[in-house]
Amino acid sequence: MTKIINDKIKKLISSDGVVLFMKGDSDFPQCGFSANVVGILNYFGISFKSYNVLEDDTLRQGIKEFSSWPTIPQIYINGEFIGGSDILKELVESGEIVEILNEKKIEFTIPKK
Repeated sequence: MTKIINDKIKKLISSDGVVLFMKGDSDFPQCGFSANVVGILNYFGISFKSYNVLEDDTLRQGIKEFSSWPTIPQIYINGEFIGGSDILKELVESGEIVEILNEKKIEFTIPKK
């Protein structure tokens, strides 16, 4: 990976508390996994910034190398790689997502059942 794309990714993941690299955008996800992550973030009322990797192949390949994670979507919280769709789903099911969000001081709401 080039230093240019590496520096760009570092800048992007540090630009917001929650950053999502996805296929499509938050209004129109282009794959089911990206849609699942957007759905989870919206469910918890989490403000996030998303980047459409389908618009930039250099970013699409670069983010995979940067995180050593082969798939998209990828979510970062306060600059830390959390994982993809399956990991986020597991964190929600186990309740760990609430601990992570509290620890990282990310505002969210716990939906009423």
